[in-house]
Amino acid sequence: MNALPLIRNLGLAPYEPTWRAMQAFTDDRDASTPDEIWFVEHPAVFTLGMNASREHLLSPGDIPIVQIDRGGQVTYHAPGQLVVYPLVDLRRRALGVRELVRALENAVIDYAAVLGIDAKGSRASPGVYVAGAKLASVGLRIRRGASYHGFALNVSMDLRPFERINVCGHRGLAVTRLIDHADVSMHDVIVGLTPHLLRQLKYLPDYRAITTDLQAVNSR
Repeated sequence: MNALPLIRNLGLAPYEPTWRAMQAFTDDRDASTPDEIWFVEHPAVFTLGMNASREHLLSPGDIPIVQIDRGGQVTYHAPGQLVVYPLVDLRRRALGVRELVRALENAVIDYAAVLGIDAKGSRASPGVYVAGAKLASVGLRIRRGASYHGFALNVSMDLRPFERINVCGHRGLAVTRLIDHADVSMHDVIVGLTPHLLRQLKYLPDYRAITTDLQAVNSR
């Protein structure tokens, strides 16, 4: 089955109900359930992976903290960051976990290249980097052969709260945003990133085979 996934643009949505909805979708799906990709922005929140150490929360202040069931350490979400949740049947896509991580990273890298940004992945620490600063973080959970959680791409958010944590467990790791390197809006990013994401996840042989606009991105 190689049908395109249903793409949902959730807008600004609270973190925990969205996480619970991903879990429910994954638990309820079967071999015939179409894959979905969710685009969302979250209100300010720090999230910690299953085995994350709270020592990486330096001074969270009044920003909520949620411990969740993805891999990885601590990260920050807020408006102006595009969070992408690929709810994918990995067996149907013939993807292993490492291939999925690489596909998500490569989608961001390919889109950044279109904007003239030299972005790179890292095998030592998953994510996408520009000149050593983290542009996107990746954290996944695989259950019943399907993925949820995903990646967070810094677009135009206020980066100062990242100073309150050791980003992804790395002391002193710098962060960056797309708008520090290119003139883009959230609309531009959703439209521009989508075909690269579909190609990297093997839904399309070539990203030029699809044209996406906001009318083609379904609302929940």
